[in-house]
Amino acid sequence: MIKLSGVTKEFSGKKVLDNVFLEIPDGQKLAVIGPSGCGKSTLLRLLVKLSPVSRGSIFVDGREITMLEGDPLIKARMAFGFVFQTSALFDSLSVYENVAFGLRQQKHLAEDAISRIVKERLEMVDLPGTEKLMPSELSGGMQKRVSLARAIATDPKIILYDEPTTGLDPITSTVIEDLINKLAVRFKATSIIVTHQITTVYRTCDRVLMLHEGKFIETGSAAQTAASIDPVVSNFIKGGLN
Repeated sequence: MIKLSGVTKEFSGKKVLDNVFLEIPDGQKLAVIGPSGCGKSTLLRLLVKLSPVSRGSIFVDGREITMLEGDPLIKARMAFGFVFQTSALFDSLSVYENVAFGLRQQKHLAEDAISRIVKERLEMVDLPGTEKLMPSELSGGMQKRVSLARAIATDPKIILYDEPTTGLDPITSTVIEDLINKLAVRFKATSIIVTHQITTVYRTCDRVLMLHEGKFIETGSAAQTAASIDPVVSNFIKGGLN
């Protein structure tokens, strides 16, 4: 579903990603771990071309997106749902309008169809009847779930999660983790979960990659990651469990 070929990303001469290669099969749940500031969120931005690569190519479902502009890029982005770290809800819009936003931008649907989809997606994230509320009336966990509903409103093939449980209490984190698993099954979606929360890694992913000094360290499954003898990986895991 996703392929990175020789991708480098530089900021002011510093390589955040350094000639990396990666393939993510259709339907896989991949966790990308690493310390804050190592480039995990940058990776997600590159996949939807919110930031351009410095060198290399990115392919999504067999199509190179690094050279796309305008309408072709907009169309390619329709394959993605993006859950931002801060939820990134529009403060001036109701829950209904937030969830409907992508539908209005990407699809030509009658209002009754939009209403049906918004209601269905809110029910999927256990927030029925919240359509008229404003983001300021929601808890942090509820805002995250609205962000999830918005991300899946357009039936994406790929769902990107940027630190989905950061700042949430353990019970709310578990709710979000369960939803990540549920939505991956419901939409048969490829999921990329950027996180430094080790419990989120253990509860959601099929495969783990660690980003370290611009390179990927392949660690395998969550169980294999936990048992890794690589000192960079093991120190990170131990630190995350303390």
